[in-house]
Amino acid sequence: MQPTPPVLLRALTKRFGEVVAVDGLDLTVHDGEFFSMLGPSGSGKTTVLRLIAGFERATSGTIELDGQDVTATAAHQRDVSTVFQDYALFPHLSVLDNVAYGLRVRRVPKRSRHEKAREALALMRLEQVAERRPHQLSGGQRQRVALARAIVVQPKVLLLDEPLGALDLKLREQMQVELKQLQRRLGTTFVFVTHDQEEALSLSDRVAVFDQGRIVQIGTPAEIYERPASPYVAQFVGTSNLFDSATSQRLFGIARRHGLRPEKIQLHHERVPDAEIVVEGVIAESIYLGSEIRVHLQLDDGTQLIVLERAGEHTEHRGEKVVASWSRRDLVPLTDEKAS
Repeated sequence: MQPTPPVLLRALTKRFGEVVAVDGLDLTVHDGEFFSMLGPSGSGKTTVLRLIAGFERATSGTIELDGQDVTATAAHQRDVSTVFQDYALFPHLSVLDNVAYGLRVRRVPKRSRHEKAREALALMRLEQVAERRPHQLSGGQRQRVALARAIVVQPKVLLLDEPLGALDLKLREQMQVELKQLQRRLGTTFVFVTHDQEEALSLSDRVAVFDQGRIVQIGTPAEIYERPASPYVAQFVGTSNLFDSATSQRLFGIARRHGLRPEKIQLHHERVPDAEIVVEGVIAESIYLGSEIRVHLQLDDGTQLIVLERAGEHTEHRGEKVVASWSRRDLVPLTDEKAS
């Protein structure tokens, strides 16, 4: 017998007037996984999160949490907690009382809820700021307080709506590590919304890529990156060289649309006879990125390629003639068909 999933969506649809924000979506989130919904602004991912949380009502379809149909259930009656990008902390309450607020709403006695709140703060390494007000904390500390407040009620599912978006790069990277470690310690199901593909790939057990209210691909980070199903996914998740059917036929002898990741291409200053696919071109631009160099290559037939190389391996100069090679197995067949 299959275990009951903590989140199950069936034919979920949400319309705002004439706009279809979520279009007949089916989704199963497994128990204890870190699941990310990835897509650009307006793709429907945040609306799906708000539907699960109960902040929006579905136009049609059903939402099940741990086997219970909660489609018409009020937000406060659902066994989920939500962490927002703007923290949503009460400025007039201490950190301790902010964390304990959800327990207060559940009528947990003061002594018990403060004890549990201190345990949650200890988990986030924030015991020393329990009596401060939110305005006395850094951005990273406020985000940890928001997480502590969300987990203190021990929800079945934790919903995170771009919770790291307001942080600077270094702090964001640090919080990504802490967030993943927290999820592993708790074993709670995390449903995470982000528009940052690197964040989704580094944190998630599985990723759903959204476009126009639908899921266009779902899989592990490696599956999404190494085997994108469509040109949209290949371009949105990382960078990819796209070849239409005519170009594929000319270069590879296969009349089908393909994608090729830039790091799969090797550049040489002379022809490589044992390579499977070899093309010649001229360097149009070479951009230094610190650990990498992004080379823009124009092939003799006018095709444009992007190549990523480790900095220091080669010195590429604009206008220089080079040879590019790659393995046939690194070509990814693509389709424009979209999943539901």
